[in-house]
Amino acid sequence: MRIGELAERAGVTTRTLRYYESRGLLPARRTGNGHRVYDEDDLRLLQQIRTLQDFGFDLEETRPFVECLRAGHPAGDACPASLAVYRRKLTELDSLIGRLRSVRDQVATHLAVAEAAEHDAPEPQCAFGGTTP
Repeated sequence: MRIGELAERAGVTTRTLRYYESRGLLPARRTGNGHRVYDEDDLRLLQQIRTLQDFGFDLEETRPFVECLRAGHPAGDACPASLAVYRRKLTELDSLIGRLRSVRDQVATHLAVAEAAEHDAPEPQCAFGGTTP
């Protein structure tokens, strides 16, 4: 298939495909007249990359999964290098979750203090001697 068809089927732009090719993630096969050609295996590579990126993996983190598929494995996460990337990503996510919990606790504390201060504050007085509505 040609680059436009692959881009459409993968849900990406042709520019994205060229970028992946320049980064060595997508093979650069060409016909005699210079047109890029792709097959179903290339579509699988792209689907793997896009899925991992949807999970928050950066492009370079997808490389071991792509290489695993290129080596003929049925899944991109069937190789030790891919499993190592999963482990690193889980550690990174656990750390992020910990930091977010800490920030959430701080925000909840500030909210509780602010609500208590609001509840204890006297009602504002109107400049004409009455209370505000």
